Amino acid sequence: MSVNRPTVRVLALLELLQSGGTRTMAELADHLDVDARTVRRYVNHLIDLDVPVETVRGRYGGYRLGSGYRLPPLMFSDDEALAVLLGLIAGQRTGLTAAAATASETASAKIRRVLPARLAERLTTVLESLSFTEPSGETIAPAASVLLAVTDAARHHRPVSIRYTDRRGHHSRRVLHPRGVVAHDGRWYVTGADPDAGADRTFRLDRITDARALAGSFEPTDETDPAQSLLAGFATAAYRYDVALRINATITRIRGRLPAAIATVEAIDPASDPAGERWHRVAIRAERLDWIPPILAALDRPFVIDGPEELRSLVTQFAGRFADRAGFHCT
Repeated sequence: MSVNRPTVRVLALLELLQSGGTRTMAELADHLDVDARTVRRYVNHLIDLDVPVETVRGRYGGYRLGSGYRLPPLMFSDDEALAVLLGLIAGQRTGLTAAAATASETASAKIRRVLPARLAERLTTVLESLSFTEPSGETIAPAASVLLAVTDAARHHRPVSIRYTDRRGHHSRRVLHPRGVVAHDGRWYVTGADPDAGADRTFRLDRITDARALAGSFEPTDETDPAQSLLAGFATAAYRYDVALRINATITRIRGRLPAAIATVEAIDPASDPAGERWHRVAIRAERLDWIPPILAALDRPFVIDGPEELRSLVTQFAGRFADRAGFHCT
């Protein structure tokens, strides 16, 4: 066992380098559970096998594979092969990669062709037994070129120029300092800072027809999570109605019906039990009000409508219809 262990570690080193990017000496030594001198010896073994390992100098230097190196044939464990194929098929069938359906199918076929017959047969059995429900809403995938350009700019803190079409059909060219990309409810978004507007912005990737990285770089202004930034933007976006409510319930119960993408919630009495039932201020921005009365009914907790007046009328009408269908009459 001890004779073969260096060979296993050399192969593990190659696998780490194949994952991309520069790996520091400390990172490689930690993964392989050896010292720096041994890592250098393993690197020399790879070089002797004509694997183009490059040394990167500097404070954050280390090792990386040379560009253009062709990987050897795929070697997957059972778990790895299943994870890759399920990811490709689930992404395609749930609509998240609808625009790249052909690429998903060809990638899946290539992987299955190089797998051992035993493993390929087992995976076929799993995949033929799967079924998927229809997505809950419309799914719109972005162009691959846009997704790659924006995510690369976000990772390397580079400004990106985008050509964008808003929901009213207006076209514009914008500069964005991208923070990250978020997939939400069948759509893809990029969040970041708009240096011209001096504010954070969110753009749908499927509405971006061109994205190009610009020269230079920017310093990230904060550590806000892109997903949380997106949800907060949804809840505070400009809409026709500003709804103000007070609801007496637990925060968990309120969020079960009014998630962060729909409403902002603030405790009126922060000193009280944070997990218990108490009054909360709830703010909702909406283009329509007709969906709110059923939500309030489903909460089944005391509430007060502070505005708008139209919502009070809709709640009264909803209560009347509900009572009529139950055989009661409101007075």
